[in-house]
Amino acid sequence: MLTLYHSPQTRSTRIVRLLHELGALDRVEVKTVGIRRGDGSGGEDAANPHPEGKVPLLVHDGALVRESNAIILYLTELFPEAGLGPMSGDPERGAYLSWLAYYGNVVEPVMVLGFAGADHPALRATFRGPEEMARTLAATLEKQPYLLGENYSAADLLLSSPFTWMPSATPDNAAVKAWIERCEARPSKDFAAEYDAKAMQAAAS
Repeated sequence: MLTLYHSPQTRSTRIVRLLHELGALDRVEVKTVGIRRGDGSGGEDAANPHPEGKVPLLVHDGALVRESNAIILYLTELFPEAGLGPMSGDPERGAYLSWLAYYGNVVEPVMVLGFAGADHPALRATFRGPEEMARTLAATLEKQPYLLGENYSAADLLLSSPFTWMPSATPDNAAVKAWIERCEARPSKDFAAEYDAKAMQAAAS
């Protein structure tokens, strides 16, 4: 049994998008739970088995899978027929794994630290900075429409997602901006937005 623990308008929304892209919504139960939000509202939900009370959390036959990049890798391997994640032996596999890791190791730390106004040589030495992140994305996207080449993948879904929450952090590069627009034009974007709106309406009623 597969269950996704989800809270509307959070990082787990991109996993709902992924399930739509994978055509797997009929094979995964999505449970809406509460979380403590950045503005101080909400709180931990006893119905959420995540040890830190966060989302997303995927539970597969009792095994917990945490962190968006791990969940994305897990789901694209579980549902390979959608072609959103290269499998072992595919020449694009290394790039796919690298981009998923780059999100957690560089993109999110750089954006969160920037939002918090934190800067220090040790942080830049470890995570790099927004300039380096922008150059890395631009170097790839100025040559091709998506991170892995001609075709959209789950890496594009993951790495474009924070720029929709924090548009001010979007690199000032035409190729990067066009890539984000292509990713956001996919039907899964509207599906996830409607899904979250219904979930929030149901929670309020």
